[in-house]
Amino acid sequence: MSLRLRIAAAAGASVAVVVLVAAATTYLFVRSHLSGELDSQLRARAAAVVPHHDYDDDNDNDSGPGGPGGHAGVPPGDEDDRVLGREHPVPSNVSPVPFGGASGFVQVVQPSGAVFVPGGQGSAPSLVPTSTDRQIAATGAGSRVTDREIRGTHVRVLTEGVPGGGAVMVALPLTSLDNQLRELVITLALIAGAGVLLAALLGLLVARTALAPVERFTRRTEALSGHIDLSARIEGEGRRDELGRLAHSFNDTLDALERALDAQRQLVADASHELRTPIAALRANIQLLAEAERLPEPDQRALRVDIVDELDELTALVADVVELARGSEPDGAREDVRLDEIVSIAVQKARRRGDVQFELDIEPTIVKGSPERIGRAVTNVIDNARKWSPAGGTVTVAVHDGTLVVRDHGPGFQEEDLPHVFDRFYRAPGARRMPGSGLGLAIVRQAAESCGGSARAANAPGGGACLTIGFGLAEKPAPLEHSSSSGQTMA
Repeated sequence: MSLRLRIAAAAGASVAVVVLVAAATTYLFVRSHLSGELDSQLRARAAAVVPHHDYDDDNDNDSGPGGPGGHAGVPPGDEDDRVLGREHPVPSNVSPVPFGGASGFVQVVQPSGAVFVPGGQGSAPSLVPTSTDRQIAATGAGSRVTDREIRGTHVRVLTEGVPGGGAVMVALPLTSLDNQLRELVITLALIAGAGVLLAALLGLLVARTALAPVERFTRRTEALSGHIDLSARIEGEGRRDELGRLAHSFNDTLDALERALDAQRQLVADASHELRTPIAALRANIQLLAEAERLPEPDQRALRVDIVDELDELTALVADVVELARGSEPDGAREDVRLDEIVSIAVQKARRRGDVQFELDIEPTIVKGSPERIGRAVTNVIDNARKWSPAGGTVTVAVHDGTLVVRDHGPGFQEEDLPHVFDRFYRAPGARRMPGSGLGLAIVRQAAESCGGSARAANAPGGGACLTIGFGLAEKPAPLEHSSSSGQTMA
């Protein structure tokens, strides 16, 4: 299902829930209102049958429609039937109600449980009293409204107790109310269905309008994916909504990809340029070696030595290019690396390669990273300091808090060279006559960044260069390891 259809379905479902809740609320409210009106009619009819007014003791002895000493509406001949209540007698006949008044069937339940139907409605009782109705009649107190089915007709029945004993039961048909509620249900169902359909259509329209920029964005990205054009960008940089942020993020990704590809192309171009010189020299020497019998023995030995040196230089250059091609991202799980031990080993090797003194200020330190990368970076920094130090000079090496600081007493950096010290294949004018490819310090910065650190170059006060290499967060080893490391460092 497409995003547009999902939005339309969500809008339709939301409106459907609202419409159904509103329809159910309307139905319940109307049913309660109509039922309340019907109950009011029932009570009005019951009040018309049993007038609520007081009678004097003299009136109790007057002759009435039922004979001397009788009560209106009570058939003679039965003492229990003669009196329904001393205060509220029931007439023997039910008169038609006034125009617009409440009608309905009326019957009387005697305190003994006998049923009496006033004249004008037929003589047979139509309502069968329940146990609750008989209890109300026995006590003459209470009131109850129920829905019943009588001879196939749905009716609402009010049982009203009469003070002094007995009860009046009044029934009104619910046919009209049921018809009104049925029509209301049909009307609400039609309105709800139309509302849900309209909401779905409007949801489609809104989704189409709202997703139009997304569709254009998608077509643009698909076009870019079809033929890579890193110079192209997604429109929408001026927008301040989510699409603008998405376009900005996508363009940033294209910028990063373009920079990465440019760096890769530059690396390949620089590497090919740097490889031409040793390969050309190696080829010339090999060609000379083919005519070695014409050369004196000392020249032959010198030629073989040059070939080996050029092969070593070529191997080192290829290894440096491969190392740089790995990038600064950490490869695999990072390990705990004893930076102080790696620095101590690198210093010991450097001491054997030249007449340079080393002053050490190393504390036991553990960093996270690749041992190979960190070891190569440390070796490059220390070799660079040894190479630029004068004979008998001093190189200061310090390790604290995961940071390696190497300071030599050589000529230092030219100010215009400082921003490019860690660039690939960059060599200062004074260094171009010396062996090397200009990749050593670039490898140092890449190794530092792979550990979450950085590399900085500066001229030290009093002369010389100072390189500061941070390898990220550091921690100190356990005390036992600390004493062992200190002994190795000072050796």
